[in-house]
Parts: sequence; C-alpha cells; structure tokens
Amino acid sequence: MLRTPTDETRLRILAWLKEPGPAADGVTTDAVAERFSMPHPVAVTHLRLLQATGMLRTSRSEGRVHYHRDEMRIAEVARMFEKGW
Repeated sequence: MLRTPTDETRLRILAWLKEPGPAADGVTTDAVAERFSMPHPVAVTHLRLLQATGMLRTSRSEGRVHYHRDEMRIAEVARMFEKGW
C-alpha cells in the first residue's frame, strides 16, 4: 500500500510531512494536491489510505482537517519490515 511499482507518492507525502513546516502544522488535502501537482480527489485518496494504515493522524483547525505523521505507527511498521514481515 505504501509503494507501488510505478508510483511512490505516499512515501513522498510521508517524507514531506517529516520536514519542519509540515511536521509542526500538519497539511491539508489542498496543500498535498498543490505540492505534488495532483487533482484534489487523488490527494484525498492518498491521505485516506495513509490514515487507514495508521501512518497519519488528523487534527482540526479552523474547520479544516490537517494530516500529521504518526511516528509511533511508522516506527512499528518499519520494525515489521526489518523483521522480514
């Protein structure tokens, strides 16, 4: 789910969310769509998949949903892959 043979967009989104600005404030769907030059519905799909796997958590600010990395879940998944899962 994180990586497909032709597209690593979800991994790029997770990497971007680790940068200081996005990490501190989270990002909206609009920001993801703009950053990665994709239609809004595509950004929604990527973010929802990452949220469904527990890689992202959400918060609300000014009526908008902001997405943030869930570092504990990401570390947990990384350990599973290291163990050959």
